[in-house]
Amino acid sequence: MTASALGRDFRLLWCAAVASRFGDALRTPALALLAAAVTRDPRVIAAVTVAAQVPPLLLGLLGGVYADRWDRRRTMALVDGVRAGVVAALAAAVAADRAGVEVLLVAAFLLAGLGTLFDSASFALLPALVPPAGLTRANGRLQAGTAVAGGFLGAPAAGVLFATAPALPFAVDAVTFAVAAVLVLALAPAPVVAAKAPRGSVWGEVVEGVRWLRGHQTLWRVTLLAAASNLAISGIMAVLVLYALDVLRVPPAGYGLFAAAAILGGVAGALGAGRLAARLGTVPALCAVLAAQTVALTGFALARHPLPGGFALAVFAAGTVVWNILCASYGQRHVPAGLLGRVGAAQRMVGLLTAPVGAMLAGLAAAAYGTVPVTDAAAGTFALVTLAAWRTLRPAARAASRPVGAA
Repeated sequence: MTASALGRDFRLLWCAAVASRFGDALRTPALALLAAAVTRDPRVIAAVTVAAQVPPLLLGLLGGVYADRWDRRRTMALVDGVRAGVVAALAAAVAADRAGVEVLLVAAFLLAGLGTLFDSASFALLPALVPPAGLTRANGRLQAGTAVAGGFLGAPAAGVLFATAPALPFAVDAVTFAVAAVLVLALAPAPVVAAKAPRGSVWGEVVEGVRWLRGHQTLWRVTLLAAASNLAISGIMAVLVLYALDVLRVPPAGYGLFAAAAILGGVAGALGAGRLAARLGTVPALCAVLAAQTVALTGFALARHPLPGGFALAVFAAGTVVWNILCASYGQRHVPAGLLGRVGAAQRMVGLLTAPVGAMLAGLAAAAYGTVPVTDAAAGTFALVTLAAWRTLRPAARAASRPVGAA
């Protein structure tokens, strides 16, 4: 399927996602720099990070409910409009030198909380814009565009803008949110109106989404496999900089270039996910991706030089992006339209639960034994996840061919 076949509405959504991601890439490091300028207490700086991580766990399922109740196009536009206001107020506070710790905590929490609703609505909106055969290609293009906007454009610009004026990255982020809201509103209303809101309590609707996910054999198994792999991924990310500097001997000045290998790998994976799924089928491709990631992570654990380490990291990152694209596309094809927000939110919730555990365990293990055992354990975890996938997903591929809800 060509890019033009994805349609005008998808191109608008793509532009909105890229603009918003560019702003995120400006705001996130700027927020960390601002926190460090306000206080040198590591507990307070960490609290700002935690304030952005808690809302998806607290509000993720609730966001899925309202993504299914409300018109998804208008919901996304409204959320981006509110986020533009929040970041603009933060920029004004920074410019006036009134951005204390409390302001940073509230801003981080609000933006992350609003993001949970936006993510659920966005996930549920895409199948209304793109035909089923184009979902993998569309998700890949979204991933590639946002990776370039965030990793290659936004992140390097953040430090420059902050050094020019601390309020500047937040002001630009507010503009990107406003632009994204206008682009989403330009989508044609007819194909993106959400299904009629189901009757019942909010909690009852949450349970309905979780039960549907639990009852779909393939999607539930994929969700559990993703949660298990996130345990290893978060562990690797927690010690990546130390492993790169101490074990791979990456020069400090070259760490940004080394980390860019993961972005390059992610872009390559995003662009190739559609071809892989078309050649192998989505479920077999998921198994193949896990096997490739296991090999790459094993190579990363054995590497003692920046070049092989960077190459292994790029391959591993490519696999992570392909996995995410294939999972999203599979769910968007198989979950009923009226449940897409809730089921997607439940999947993200399960995956998020293991991430802080993996990071905490990696930090404790690295402090006691060094970073090499952490990478070894991550590779071993992926080997077990791959074995579980080949044992459970391949038989489930036959069940997935039955009508939705039969599994």
